[in-house]
Amino acid sequence: MTLTPVPFRQFVLKVHSRCDLACDHCYVYEHADTSWRGRPRHASDEVLAKAAERIGEHARAHRLPAVHVVLHGGEPLLAGPARLRRAAELLRAALPVGCTLDLRIHTNGVLLDREFCRLFDQVGIKVGISLDGDRAANDRHRRFADGRSSHAKVLAAVALLRESEFRHLYAGLLCTIDVENDPAAVLDALIELEPPRIDFLLPHATWDTPPKRPPGMGRTPYADWLIAVYDRWTAAGRPVPVRIFESVHRTLRGRTSLTESLGLDPADLVVIETDGELEQADSLKTAYDGAPATGFDIFAHSLDEVARHPGMMERQSGLAGLSTDCRACPVVRSCGGGLYAHRYRGDGSGFANPSVFCGDLMKLITTIRDLAPGPAGIPEQSVPVEPVLTEAQLDELAHGYGSAPTVTALAAAQLGLTRRLLAAVAAGRAETAEAWELLTALDAKAPRALDAALAHPYVRAWAVRCLNGEPGADLGALAGTAAVAALRAGVDFELELPVHEGALRLPGLGRVLLDRAGATARVTGDAGGFTVRTAAAPLRIDWDTPNTPNTPDTAEGGPWQPVRRLVLAGGWTVALEDTDPQRDSHQWPVAGRLTGAEVLDWAGPLQEAWELIRRDLPGYAPGIRAGLGTVTPLTAGPEGRDISAASRQAFGAVGIARPATAPILALLVAHEFQHVKLGAVLDFHDLYDPADDRLFHAPWRPDPRPLEGLLQGTYAHLAVTEFWATRVRAYDGLRSDAADAARLQLATWRAHTVDSVAVLAGSGSLTALGERFAAGMRATAEPWLAVPVGEQAERRAREAAAENLARWRARSGRTAPAGT
Repeated sequence: MTLTPVPFRQFVLKVHSRCDLACDHCYVYEHADTSWRGRPRHASDEVLAKAAERIGEHARAHRLPAVHVVLHGGEPLLAGPARLRRAAELLRAALPVGCTLDLRIHTNGVLLDREFCRLFDQVGIKVGISLDGDRAANDRHRRFADGRSSHAKVLAAVALLRESEFRHLYAGLLCTIDVENDPAAVLDALIELEPPRIDFLLPHATWDTPPKRPPGMGRTPYADWLIAVYDRWTAAGRPVPVRIFESVHRTLRGRTSLTESLGLDPADLVVIETDGELEQADSLKTAYDGAPATGFDIFAHSLDEVARHPGMMERQSGLAGLSTDCRACPVVRSCGGGLYAHRYRGDGSGFANPSVFCGDLMKLITTIRDLAPGPAGIPEQSVPVEPVLTEAQLDELAHGYGSAPTVTALAAAQLGLTRRLLAAVAAGRAETAEAWELLTALDAKAPRALDAALAHPYVRAWAVRCLNGEPGADLGALAGTAAVAALRAGVDFELELPVHEGALRLPGLGRVLLDRAGATARVTGDAGGFTVRTAAAPLRIDWDTPNTPNTPDTAEGGPWQPVRRLVLAGGWTVALEDTDPQRDSHQWPVAGRLTGAEVLDWAGPLQEAWELIRRDLPGYAPGIRAGLGTVTPLTAGPEGRDISAASRQAFGAVGIARPATAPILALLVAHEFQHVKLGAVLDFHDLYDPADDRLFHAPWRPDPRPLEGLLQGTYAHLAVTEFWATRVRAYDGLRSDAADAARLQLATWRAHTVDSVAVLAGSGSLTALGERFAAGMRATAEPWLAVPVGEQAERRAREAAAENLARWRARSGRTAPAGT
């Protein structure tokens, strides 16, 4: 299997290569690698500028919505305020519009003072602190070179971050495990400091230099230590997120991990050293001298080049890259083989081994699995999660189809993208802190309910608008999504929600009409409903009334206007979204609130359209049922024109102006969901060179199209061609206006599709995967060329194509289509 490199999304930028502590467990200075001795003490302006430039070009080339940069060392605060400010300014200036920067610094904290905190507030740097627990635990390893304790200085640094002025900068605490420390005392000391998150890290070790296992502690002391922490953390009500425990919970449910030390997610991190050299993860310094090296540097090499380094590729190969023992393990999808560096053995096997902590990881994961409660939420509306697309699934999609598991995998990937976008929106913003805290708590307590809320298509559309600074992107609306997740979970909450144009909105559930003034309203929710409090009397909405959030009612009037859901025979449930202002994400204007009669006008044609899709488009129907949950009514098109649209930022939704007939509605649904699928693929896979800015001839349009527009149209027209082919077969032998119209449509769309595949294939800009898609589309379209339609239909189709080509030539000034 040929592996396509995963774009880097995480960058460790070394700003200083020395440290003011002498921690004896440090992998940089105390383990096998000695490259630090030859590094410059700090990153020069030239290195910082080139690093920012490389990160920016990488984000632009791969259309990344966000990148995460950690300023690191050594001890990064030794670089000084001016150099850290310069790094932040260069990074922000280099990123393309629409790509947000999550910028953090990881420090031992001993130098952190108000000057640094004010700087970090100005330039948007969040701060993570290394602290191993109480004084006894911390001083076991984290001391100055002369043996002095660092504990008091670290506590002073954390105290600064806990002040209201700087609280938004506080990113969390990192604790390296020592099994000789008291687990309860360590956890209590860390929780007392009110961190937003705690990271417990296994000490770095390999099979050649194994971790200490003190006598009398059994064979799995690290699992036992972490399980003791887990029990105490759970008994305390999980007062703070703990990354390793959250990652185990998530990977046991098939979701992505939050740490590279667990799960099968491909590594997407690269390290930039103070001299500009590009390296693999720092943890590899524990394996052998020079283990992280790639031979690349930022001045001579692009990040795409280092992404193709064999070491990087191996860390992205998932299950296939693990040892035989790991692949056969029952918890491999949660464990993922452990941290890559911890697998090393110098006997020639390299990293093709289980983790040196294998027994500990097995015990920890199975214990948490057996202790964890079942997931809460609303099963029928949550999105199942499959972490990756298999080669077979990519092949399905290349041919234009997509089974239910394949589209479910696309939905899972989109859900992960939505999560990252929301994190980018919320990062460092005080106005989102309350909602973000609730979302984080729900992720641990009720993940399925949270997934259901985040799967609403227009949550992502809102997040992208926020990141782009577009009108109508109110940051306060994040509270609406948090409220929806809590309501689905039946969890009590209280939040301040925005009120716009007299309505309080709960994305995906509905809206409350308020005949009173006020920019916000306080909302309290519970398992039975919610209460809205403004300056006037409280308004209570109970779920046991007819207007519940999951009832497909058509009632009119009253303050609560739910999103109506139609449950269609054959297992497809579709929401008619007419309340969310973010639904205005298509190129055509949306319709207003549907009356009860208008909902019924949609219900019958949608049921008939769905039956036609199941019968005539069996290769497309399962994917539609699995991935399309929302139809947004649009206003009628000009002169009776059939109007439909899909938005790249709203996976799971299509916009349609209700057409005159159910067959055309079926066609529009199938056509637009093709755009939805391909957009989801393009979010994670390059099918063409994004630098190719040529315009191409699309046979169905007179205006020149960019390469992605040609690709999108071709992919959508696979379903259009098959739809008309089935109609022609149904009219076999019949002569009527409807039959003649179907034959003309088939003659037109099959020719357009085959011709445009040829243009794509001849463009010279397709990637290997793009060429695979072109071949798949050709294979799907060509059999329909054999369906007889008659000379008249063929002639009229050729005449229409020739007319479009002539108009294209007139507009573009070309004599032949681009790509031929």
